[in-house]
Amino acid sequence: MTGLFRFIFFLLLAYIIYLFVRIYISLKRARKRTGPPRRIQGEMVKDEMCNTYVPKDGALREVRDGREHFFCSEACRKKFLSR
Repeated sequence: MTGLFRFIFFLLLAYIIYLFVRIYISLKRARKRTGPPRRIQGEMVKDEMCNTYVPKDGALREVRDGREHFFCSEACRKKFLSR
């Protein structure tokens, strides 16, 4: 009977050690991932119709009365032109 209890004890001890090793490895990986925040290159412009910011390089552009207007989509651009 004591041999069975000893076997269960060592099995439980091995499982607890296994859990601690997994937690340690996952914490170590989490620390590696956290680094400096990613920098977004380029200028952001505001869409005047839906108030979202889009990269200037990818925005639709419309010049009206000598002023540049930027849009996130064709729908916002059409909405602006219809006003």
